[in-house]
Amino acid sequence: MSEDFLAGRKKGLEDAFFAEQDALLRRRLREADETGSRRKALSSASGITDHATLERLEALGITGETAAALSLIPLVAIAWADGRIEERERAAALSGAEGLGLTKGDPGYQMFEGWLTRQPSPDLLMSWKAYIGALAPTLGQDARDALRAALLGHARAVAEAAGGFLGLGSKISEAEQSVLADLERAFAASSP
Repeated sequence: MSEDFLAGRKKGLEDAFFAEQDALLRRRLREADETGSRRKALSSASGITDHATLERLEALGITGETAAALSLIPLVAIAWADGRIEERERAAALSGAEGLGLTKGDPGYQMFEGWLTRQPSPDLLMSWKAYIGALAPTLGQDARDALRAALLGHARAVAEAAGGFLGLGSKISEAEQSVLADLERAFAASSP
């Protein structure tokens, strides 16, 4: 797969990620990425701590912005799986974002809060899946598995936060399970 193809997918993901925000938030996020260590920003934004995986993602030109999109979009998709967000899901999603290194006042955190208030366009998730489909084959198996575990682990935690119907039964609703399976397929479709 060509670097140009991956770069095109990266651009599409970043465009979708920032489509709903003004230029100030984007500039502030870029400035934060530039002032800190690139790898540290990448780790903070993605939740990935494996050095080899971070090194490979960095070599592919993945930035903190891209990693934030990669990490937050699955959380948003799970939270909106059934068309509404319950307070426990919202709290779990915000906690997940904080676990990824975002703090209140950060542009990415503000953007994420907006997505939990107003459901983003389906294009956002489609861009995420297309990007994962292009990125995953460029990674080794260990790096791909680490990326999958990091991204889908946080999404699963948000899904489990709702606790099923009235807290009874399965912790993950059918709608949430369907979204998790869809997210997983983005990786499976791209595996060698």
